Amino acid sequence: MTLESPAAVQDGLRDLSPVALRRLIREGRFTGSTTGLAPGALQGNLAILPSSHAGDFLRFCQKNPKPCPIIGVSEPGDPRIPALGADLDIRTDLPGYRVFRAGEAGYRSVADLGDVWRDDLVTFVLGCSFSFEDAIARAGIPLRHMDAGRNVPMYATSIETAPSGPFHGPVVVSMRAFRPADAIQAVLLSDRYRLAHGAPVHFGDPAEIGIKDLAKPDFGDPPVLEPGDVPVFWACGVTPQLALRNAAPDLAITHEPGLMLVSDLSADAAEFSIGGVGPAGTTSN
Repeated sequence: MTLESPAAVQDGLRDLSPVALRRLIREGRFTGSTTGLAPGALQGNLAILPSSHAGDFLRFCQKNPKPCPIIGVSEPGDPRIPALGADLDIRTDLPGYRVFRAGEAGYRSVADLGDVWRDDLVTFVLGCSFSFEDAIARAGIPLRHMDAGRNVPMYATSIETAPSGPFHGPVVVSMRAFRPADAIQAVLLSDRYRLAHGAPVHFGDPAEIGIKDLAKPDFGDPPVLEPGDVPVFWACGVTPQLALRNAAPDLAITHEPGLMLVSDLSADAAEFSIGGVGPAGTTSN
């Protein structure tokens, strides 16, 4: 049986270890959003591209650390990143992937990367805001999308990233709505998680960052808003997907929005356990 959120959470999967959750994903038995799963584990967005573009993409991430905090990089052609999980296989351990090819409109959704993997592909894993949601939940603050069994809503904004080579595009944000007092506490809590986008980039009027209709996100599910709620917007790891489209390498692969890589690392400890990383042949300054 294939399990999808929110039923998966209700069936007791929330408290599975990252290793056990990845095993379910690898076996094709879980295909839903990872929001709320493996509480306390550092989750990551995915960007995979040819090694010929890896240097420019690394610099793009360094120039845009809020939407693109790097938590892991592979060697070319290697589907493993042992620092994030000893048994981890990038080709199989996310619930869903998007495959982009130059000259083709849109993307193709796939369950694994077995048919598209190449020896020149470099994997970047970027921090995800799901990692600080556990801290917010532990503080007793409601997360409305999780309570409703939905993926978080995500929006392309009018905020532009700093370009690097062919990589450029708007910042994408995720939104969570809170009572005003809870919003202040959520801001303070998320600020501790630099590798999970840190503090928000905006709160309040969505039109100020170019969002025309809060009820119609570009990615994820429609938001849950209650009277008096304040919308709070965090930089989002879907940002590189738009930059990858603009750069148009012959092949690029990302996660399906909301379907993340769940690592073995503690989100609380990650700030101290992850140093500067870069693909082979590059350096971080």
